[in-house]
Amino acid sequence: MTAETSQTLDRGLRVLKLLADTDHGLTVTELSNKLGVNRTVVYRLLATLEQHALVRRDLGGRARVGLGVLGLGRQVHPLVREAALPALRALAEDIGATAHLTLVDGTDALAVAVVEPTWTDYHVAYRAGFRHALERGAAGKAILSARQKPFGDPGYTLTHGELEAGASGAAAPLLGVTGVEGSVGVVMLADAVPERVGPRVMDAAREVAEALR
Repeated sequence: MTAETSQTLDRGLRVLKLLADTDHGLTVTELSNKLGVNRTVVYRLLATLEQHALVRRDLGGRARVGLGVLGLGRQVHPLVREAALPALRALAEDIGATAHLTLVDGTDALAVAVVEPTWTDYHVAYRAGFRHALERGAAGKAILSARQKPFGDPGYTLTHGELEAGASGAAAPLLGVTGVEGSVGVVMLADAVPERVGPRVMDAAREVAEALR
């Protein structure tokens, strides 16, 4: 800690991170041990976070992340979208296909930013807000591939006809961005994705990841 930082805020943020990393919640004693502070400090932190609905405690006294974080999370999408747009525009223009940034939303893949090429006669209509199961489509499968290889580069994913008949997709996951799980990809009307598209999508995913770090 430095003179310019708040110890109490730091501890509160650490509480939220600890709770976010567990599915079953944590007791005051467990939090006290993990933070290296006494139980009284933890009680005060939890009481403050509860007032803002960022933490809730169940009947057994275990603390969990509260629904208030959803309101904060909704504000993240516009920021992520703005950071990703330059790379998406370049990708769409270069490939001549609709480019998109997709983030995880529960068990779904949610398109939060979409850029269509300006010079093509036709392209796939793909809108921000479109969602589908993670197990279908290149965008979702790219995210799942990153989960399966958390310490390596899973490369890119290709699909055909999984979300729209006659459309092919290519996507690569965002890697090394804390708190953001997603992918960058393109969708095109083609029987197969041209060979150069996969590596180009990976480059765009790296550009977006850099912008978000």
